[in-house]
Amino acid sequence: MVMDFKSIPLIDISALLEKWDHPNVAQDEGVAQVVRQLDHACRHSGFFYVKGHGIPISLMEEIKSVSREYFYQPYEEKIKIKLSAATGYRGYQRFRENITKGIPDMQEAIDFYREVKHGMYGDLGEVMQGSNIWPSNPSKFKQLMELYIDLCTDVSRKIMRGIGLALGGSADEMEGKIAGDPFWVLRTIGYPASSILDEHDKANNVVGCGEHTDYGLLTLLNQDDDIVALQVRNKSGEWISAPPVPGTFVCNIGDMLKPNFDAAVEPLDVCSQKTGGTKNFEGAVYGKHLVSKVINNFVM
Repeated sequence: MVMDFKSIPLIDISALLEKWDHPNVAQDEGVAQVVRQLDHACRHSGFFYVKGHGIPISLMEEIKSVSREYFYQPYEEKIKIKLSAATGYRGYQRFRENITKGIPDMQEAIDFYREVKHGMYGDLGEVMQGSNIWPSNPSKFKQLMELYIDLCTDVSRKIMRGIGLALGGSADEMEGKIAGDPFWVLRTIGYPASSILDEHDKANNVVGCGEHTDYGLLTLLNQDDDIVALQVRNKSGEWISAPPVPGTFVCNIGDMLKPNFDAAVEPLDVCSQKTGGTKNFEGAVYGKHLVSKVINNFVM
């Protein structure tokens, strides 16, 4: 009998990153060990820390620093890049605008998405059409975030190659028409200190972000080093803390792949073979799923 998880596993993915494009990657023992750990984490907790990811810790810290600098500004400055349907749902959300299961979250955020040009995905992409809008202050915000996005997207791709192997497929199982041209999402979030919540918030157990699953597959979370807030529910219904581990990302798998926007997501052949050709889940189009979440998750 497999015991329910009580903590979040830490995986050193450096061997996978070193050999990710090697023709015999699956035969490398260092990679195989990473794949076994990914397999166990994805099956049992859905969450894991990663170290050895190659993204400079100095950049991870700088990203958090410029984010705080932005959120510390007066509301009048932050609202200059307000999120709306006209911006392709990119931009700033104030406190209580983001909705989780019908309840406003006590958070503010800036949402960024991969650019969607006119006609890029036909009618499917119309709602998300547009380019990101960047704050003018801090002045280096855009430059740092674009570098960070490129690095995180690259690391995500390599982790996905490990997950492909963990499923019993090839390292490029998740690429090509499924996720060879991934649609990324970056959400920069600011939470208020619990000490400044008003009595109404406290009485109604208002939290930074309510219980939810993510609507991509792979999320990389860069936590503040000095705040223990993230919790993960295990199969027994217990909430397990995921405290910050400096220099790591907390990763989790979500509802979908990190796929192409117009990818039709179906059970992989290697998975269907294990169930005798029976599909346990219906297929979905990633962009349609994302759009439904985006337009229903906040108050305009």
